[in-house]
Amino acid sequence: MSDFIKVLILDNEIEASIMEDILDDREIPHLIQSYNVKGFDGVFQLHQGWGHIEAEEEYMNEIIEIYNDLKQSNFEEKKEE
Repeated sequence: MSDFIKVLILDNEIEASIMEDILDDREIPHLIQSYNVKGFDGVFQLHQGWGHIEAEEEYMNEIIEIYNDLKQSNFEEKKEE
């Protein structure tokens, strides 16, 4: 595995799942790390977000752009309701 860096923080498991599907489809090497620690009953997720995406630095901008597009489309859908 190459040198992965933390690219962005995810808000929830749904975002993680959607991002994983998109990154897999685009064949972008990545790792999604949850902050869930069973013994602490989600305390880390409450304060630090659900988890994060790690990837090689060369993919950082593309991943951030995908994430921002996802957040923007979600915002627009809620606005239309």
